[in-house]
Amino acid sequence: MQVLYDLPALNAVLNGTCAVLLLTGRSLIKRGRIVAHKWVMLSAVATSAIFLCSYLYFHAHAGIIYFKGQGWTRPVYFTILITHTILAIVIVPLVLTTLYRGLKRRDERHRVIARWTYPIWMYVSVTGVIVYFMLFRWFRA
Repeated sequence: MQVLYDLPALNAVLNGTCAVLLLTGRSLIKRGRIVAHKWVMLSAVATSAIFLCSYLYFHAHAGIIYFKGQGWTRPVYFTILITHTILAIVIVPLVLTTLYRGLKRRDERHRVIARWTYPIWMYVSVTGVIVYFMLFRWFRA
């Protein structure tokens, strides 16, 4: 089933796209472009939701994928993977809360939580791409 094996690359693209959208959204809000910020951030949420569905589908059908790197790459990979996984769990309620406060125009409360949500979400998006490359491209057997 070729489609199944293409999903990790799609997931990396979705994570990378989310990171670009997050950077764009942050830039827009710093310039006071609230409506554009809203639509870009809604796009980031949609991209992350599509990623999550694709990720869960892949792992439900492919099972566990073992890291094949050796030496110093193993602790680096597992450090990135563990922090990525923990923060990926943490980010879901943060994104939903930040999104809710933004859509309800509770601007001050939105700003307070967005200061935490943005860097964590960015880290999860970027490390998702790194995990993909380490697992599927750089250290294949």
